[in-house]
Amino acid sequence: MEKTVPTLIGFSAILTWSFLALLSTAAGPIPPFQLAAMTFFLGSLVGAGSWIFRPGAIRSLRQPWKVWATGVAGLCIYHCAYFFAIQSAPPVEVSLIAYLWPLLIVVFATFLPGERLRLHHVIGVVLGLAGAIVVITKGGTIGLANGVMKGHVIALFCAFIWAGYSVLSRRFGQVPTDVVAGYCFITAAVALALHLMLETTVWPQTATQWSAIVVLGAIPLGAGFYAWDYGCKHGDIMILGALSYAAPLFSVIVLLLAGFGVFHWSVALACILITVGAVIAAKDLLFKPWRAEVLADTL
Repeated sequence: MEKTVPTLIGFSAILTWSFLALLSTAAGPIPPFQLAAMTFFLGSLVGAGSWIFRPGAIRSLRQPWKVWATGVAGLCIYHCAYFFAIQSAPPVEVSLIAYLWPLLIVVFATFLPGERLRLHHVIGVVLGLAGAIVVITKGGTIGLANGVMKGHVIALFCAFIWAGYSVLSRRFGQVPTDVVAGYCFITAAVALALHLMLETTVWPQTATQWSAIVVLGAIPLGAGFYAWDYGCKHGDIMILGALSYAAPLFSVIVLLLAGFGVFHWSVALACILITVGAVIAAKDLLFKPWRAEVLADTL
């Protein structure tokens, strides 16, 4: 039971990431690195803002270089590489390859002390992957239309980076989540530098666009990363890996509810696959407390 609450906190990050596509769309035609710089800076303020009431928390930034290397690689390198991948290959194919990271989390987690890969973890993550493929391709065929491109290789690199960051965070379980504010700030600085070198600045034109950017930075790219860090460090990381395949499904559902798409049968099928996979992967978390209560009542 000690992992239940942290796992749920980690899952809340997945829920916030479901709004990434909607909020990014509502933000308007802002260049990707400019948008990353703005939102990650806001994300850093989410954590740093609380230091006003917890002055001692700023000492969390004093960490060994290994901690900083892991965090900066996870947030900064992953997102910058993903933007380059999207520009170098078809977005659907990039998304499919990049979304190997939940599967890799489950695989990498087997090397952590006290973690053990079980059959229900494998079944759950495979069903989740199948559901993600269905919803991203809309039930179509899978293939690299123009062969292997640079963007595909970068997308695979992204999958390894995020999975590695998530699993290695567990090795730094004693490091306070406050350090994520530093990760976000460095990511914002790097994104700003790339924006100034590669893009033309485009400012939001409406209150809706500004609001979308603020919410994007404060919640999915702010609170979401803090929740994910805490969940990976203290929750059941294999269950989180399987549950992560709900993100693309929830994202499509959010877009449909907001009127940005038309319902397709693939959404319903993906919902079934991902839900069943999540329940199977999380069966210990869901049913062990119930079995324990039943056993206690019979004694």
